[in-house]
Amino acid sequence: MDQLVHDLSDTLLDENPENPAPAYPDEGVPLSQRIRSRLTDAGVRYHANDNIAPYLREGELDLLQQEVASKMKDVLRSLVIDLEADHNSRDTAQRVAKMFIREVFAGRYEATPPLTEFPNVEHLNELLIVGPLRVRSACSHHLCPIMGRIWIGVMPNENSNLIGLSKYARLIDWVMKRPQIQEEAVSQIADLLEQKLKPDGLAVVLEADHFCMHWRGVKDDQSKMVNSIMRGSFRRDPALRNEFLTLLPQRD
Repeated sequence: MDQLVHDLSDTLLDENPENPAPAYPDEGVPLSQRIRSRLTDAGVRYHANDNIAPYLREGELDLLQQEVASKMKDVLRSLVIDLEADHNSRDTAQRVAKMFIREVFAGRYEATPPLTEFPNVEHLNELLIVGPLRVRSACSHHLCPIMGRIWIGVMPNENSNLIGLSKYARLIDWVMKRPQIQEEAVSQIADLLEQKLKPDGLAVVLEADHFCMHWRGVKDDQSKMVNSIMRGSFRRDPALRNEFLTLLPQRD
């Protein structure tokens, strides 16, 4: 075996003696760095609220979770927490890594949820409202929770696609399971639904509590942020927009 490795190394050096390539080019390079290189080479943005699933390979999510857990241990030690003696904190790094990768930020690493789309055979063209749907995310500034509700208004036309009620929840959850700021999240949701539904008009209202205000800073637990997006016929037609806003269920 040692002779085989030696012969392989000699072959690589002979092929390009001025700039020899290592036999194992990824050896010792953190997985996160390799993924970033793929994204950079492809010219793809990888902000906190972007999805990078197409650039992950099979089995890498487990390895990335292990890397995050290792680095989270360093963070906890820098906070002067005794990970060896403190039984409550001994497995915290592993739990946090699993939570980030598999749960609260999973929308960065998972592919778009599968959807069944139906043609608008009956040429439905009346207002459809979905909500309130619960949204859960985290502020990309402090990684504190964002908890709220969202309402969707759809005005279909004969060329629109129709999706099941649960699919709205799946798509919205996929977008929100990333570090977000609310103003960008509501725009991402509107873009995604327009792409999938191709409606004549789309309306989105998102109302949320931000725990970065509850827990730190001004410590105000009464304020909420509300964002609305009106596109197509909802923007052109004030009567339709008013009908949607008036009919929002459970909206104070």
